[in-house]
Amino acid sequence: MSLSNEALWRQYGAAIDELALVIADCPAELWQARLWNDHPDQWMAKGFSTFWYLGYHAIFWLDIHLFGTEEGFAPPAPYPLVEMQPHETLPAVLSKQALLDYLAICRQKCKDIVLNLTPEQAARVCSFPWGEPSYGELQLYNLRHLQEHAAQLKLFLGQQTGYQSQYVTRAEL
Repeated sequence: MSLSNEALWRQYGAAIDELALVIADCPAELWQARLWNDHPDQWMAKGFSTFWYLGYHAIFWLDIHLFGTEEGFAPPAPYPLVEMQPHETLPAVLSKQALLDYLAICRQKCKDIVLNLTPEQAARVCSFPWGEPSYGELQLYNLRHLQEHAAQLKLFLGQQTGYQSQYVTRAEL
């Protein structure tokens, strides 16, 4: 099987666009609502499951996985570096527009990387605490992670408001 760069981008872009839609559609009264309760032994910061932070988490890790490693990564200013230490505290609440702006930066970065990805670049080994995938496999993992959190946010809005999410079939080239 051969998967074209264009096909991969269309699906990656669709997942990014779905996340953008659900973030944009979140009503103000649910922006800081929790999707689930904290667990006493969770590695993540308390409040990890707030709507705004799950959106930020998905965008932040989209960016790191496009970068290819945690080592040396820094998000663009003014976005906070998070989730590098156990039991951190959440950063100050970011606005809907701040998340959408960061996602737009990552969307363009993703499009540029995926459409120009060579077989040699895709084969590069990436090192993370959980394993050493190739860069190509890391991008498939990244796509799944992004879609997982977009789906969680869409389900939450549906349960709370009757939100009818838009399904994005594929992104434009």
